[in-house]
Amino acid sequence: MGLYTALCSRLLFPLHERLKGHRSVAWRAELERSQWLSRPELEALRLAKLRAFLADIDAHVPYYRELFARLDFRPESVSSLADLARLPLLTKPLIREHTEALKAEDAGPLKRYNTGGSSGEPLIFYMGKDRISHDVASKWRATRWWGVDIGDPELVVWGSPVELGAQDRLRLARDRLLRSELVPAFDLGPAKLDGYVATIRAFRPAMLFGYPSALSRIAEHARLSGQRLDDLGIKVVFVTSERLYDEQRALIAQAYGAPVANGYGGRDAGFIAHECPRGGMHLSAEDILVEIVDGEGRPLPPGTSGEVVVTHLATRDFPFVRYRTGDVAVLSEAACPCGRGLPLLQEIQGRTTDFITAADGTVMHGLALIYILRDLPGVGQFKIVQESRALTEVLVVPGEGFGEAQEAAIGAGFRQRLGAEVEVKIRRVAEIPPERSGKFRYVVSRV
Repeated sequence: MGLYTALCSRLLFPLHERLKGHRSVAWRAELERSQWLSRPELEALRLAKLRAFLADIDAHVPYYRELFARLDFRPESVSSLADLARLPLLTKPLIREHTEALKAEDAGPLKRYNTGGSSGEPLIFYMGKDRISHDVASKWRATRWWGVDIGDPELVVWGSPVELGAQDRLRLARDRLLRSELVPAFDLGPAKLDGYVATIRAFRPAMLFGYPSALSRIAEHARLSGQRLDDLGIKVVFVTSERLYDEQRALIAQAYGAPVANGYGGRDAGFIAHECPRGGMHLSAEDILVEIVDGEGRPLPPGTSGEVVVTHLATRDFPFVRYRTGDVAVLSEAACPCGRGLPLLQEIQGRTTDFITAADGTVMHGLALIYILRDLPGVGQFKIVQESRALTEVLVVPGEGFGEAQEAAIGAGFRQRLGAEVEVKIRRVAEIPPERSGKFRYVVSRV
């Protein structure tokens, strides 16, 4: 660790967090201890924290006080993490309907947040300082797994309106002090890509952070234009907020000359999991309980695909209890060779809207259609939009050699998977804009 990085990590950032009333420094130190607990020790810790959390929200949060009374649910009766399944799922419509009742009566200052609504359901919610401290600490711990720390030069390729809208003078000064620079990811058109490559080369970050789609698009442009990015001393590329595809990981690692560390979470659900250098996707298990459930909300065993449901134990000011994320994943029973006792995700399959429904009702992952396009010459960028079981539209930015034969192959391949009677509309476009958040989505299903 360099002298300036040590100054930032040990003095400047802790001072910043103390001035904001955050406990992220102390919590990170606790997380770095608890990650080495055995599975039984970690489960005992989580159970104790769960009981305390449920008793707290029973006493101070009107929504849960009424719910627990109606269900005759007593926090002190909780004897295992599985007892959470006795409570109903929390959904975005429920949060919108009961926003005020979900605020703790003794909550301190609450900060208003919103999700971008990529699932079609935007959400407004609130965080207290304890929740923010825990999320910062979890991310900070995972960052340090890779030999980088706060104060190492960091370039963030991002598109969230929250981050971009908060770039006032004070925050800009803080980021410069901590050697972190934000690059908006909204426009990744051909005219802008040289600028992104030049920015990365000039900044020479120790770590990159951003959407896998954005970083892979920059990497591909650099490769095609003969510009190097693997000679800058980048130590790690952190990606999050979208599904990371195998070909994206390979392209990013090769182009930037650094390993790729996948992160999983959301502004609403919290910092759920992060990949360690040994390849394990570790859950932030000390304060985030993850269930995988079926369509009826029943917990599924490890190795089974289902929807991710999260209980965040640091959300007492605005609780998230059995919150439906809309994501699909698989839990693992394996232990990571890194030695950490934190449980693992076996696979993150994407959002429920990343899944396609065939005409006969069969549900399949969007990869079944994505691979058809990726195997065809002349296909540049693309986006698949399933409007209904009877109609799917494909947007294609055509490259060299794209023509009627490729369009026919797309139509035939899609109908083979979706049904012979399905209409497949192919529309050639000059570019495919990102979502409002700056993310690029390969598949959107409205079914």
